[in-house]
Amino acid sequence: MASRSLAEWLTHLESLHPKNISLGLERVAQVKQRLNLNPEFPVIIIGGTNGKGSVCAMLEAMLHAAGYRVGCYTSPHLLDYNERVRIAKQQVSDAELCASFAAIEQSRADIALTYFEFGTLAAMQCFIEHKVDVAILEVGLGGRLDAVNVFDADCALVTNVDIDHTDYLGDTRELIAFEKAGIFHKDRVAIYADNDVPQAIITQAEKLGVQLWCIGSEFSFVAHQGQWDFRGKKGLRSALPFPALRGAYQLNNANAALAALDALKEKLPVSMDAVRRGLVEVTLPGRFQILPGKPSLILDVAHNPHAARSLAKNLAALPPCGKTYAVLAMLKDKDIHAVVSTLRPFVDVWLVAGLDVPRGVTADELGQVVLEAQFTEVLHYPTVTMALHDAYNQASENDRILALGSFYTVAEVMRARSLGSA
Repeated sequence: MASRSLAEWLTHLESLHPKNISLGLERVAQVKQRLNLNPEFPVIIIGGTNGKGSVCAMLEAMLHAAGYRVGCYTSPHLLDYNERVRIAKQQVSDAELCASFAAIEQSRADIALTYFEFGTLAAMQCFIEHKVDVAILEVGLGGRLDAVNVFDADCALVTNVDIDHTDYLGDTRELIAFEKAGIFHKDRVAIYADNDVPQAIITQAEKLGVQLWCIGSEFSFVAHQGQWDFRGKKGLRSALPFPALRGAYQLNNANAALAALDALKEKLPVSMDAVRRGLVEVTLPGRFQILPGKPSLILDVAHNPHAARSLAKNLAALPPCGKTYAVLAMLKDKDIHAVVSTLRPFVDVWLVAGLDVPRGVTADELGQVVLEAQFTEVLHYPTVTMALHDAYNQASENDRILALGSFYTVAEVMRARSLGSA
């Protein structure tokens, strides 16, 4: 086992559990106990429909700038699995991940674990071994029954709640909010970062005995010429730079991150200088990422209606351009029609492609949905790389190319560009 490469380990993990997604904490809690994974450092858990990765990245950047040794566990990855596990803003090595996987494999015995559960335990084992000062854990799916919730959050944060993953979380916003509020823990601070607060968030906070801080009441922000001010439970932070991540919604995410710093101020004080540095230095590929060139290329992992609405607002704020060519590939369990309809006013030509993954939609299926949204110019391609290549062939210097629909889509575009095949 110890001699397996990381690629071999990941293939092995994919084959272990009969279900790709299997919610519930009993199995992972048993293995956690056998491994004695009991962090003595503060743990921040980030949930929500969209924006989780952005909040994780901002918290990581600000805490790192403050001099703390930060462990950060996020998902999914774009190009390399190691992106999911970072310590001091550096990806953990293949060797360390393999060693953690081997230890988990030995301890689990006959207990079946999913790919994500294995990864969650491995990340925490790395964080404990490296004696990090704080761990940031991103929820994989939902919250209440997600593997990261086997660790008690010193601060739990939900970015927003919208319709997604209905097969697992329920088909109403209130049912989904109930699942996401499951990361709240008694006598700790819970943060909600969207103005529209579901009743389930409030009810669960009261039931679980947590301090609920909501944007617009317990914390808020005011944007003005080139700067913004944050007012929270622990005071005012003024004249802050806008976050380096693009998009108006990133101010909500930055506010949520600052509220989390307020919640942990006694354990992890962060200076104004560190906050400013973190906001300016934060990076996160694939989230309204605009790559320079002629034509320009915009990468966005938007894969649900809420994310599509945010992307539409960001596109509307850009300077006028010629045509917009959208390279689109998505997964079957997403509301494709809503995503396409939301972005309809901003796209001139759709180049739809299939994804060669278990839940991938074929180009023909995707094209049919786009046509139903009353688009007339829809081009079909077997792969994202071929669609991207043709978009570059068709687009002029004043046009732009938008690649969206899933992490798989953006990852394939990034690979194609690095290999020079687009």
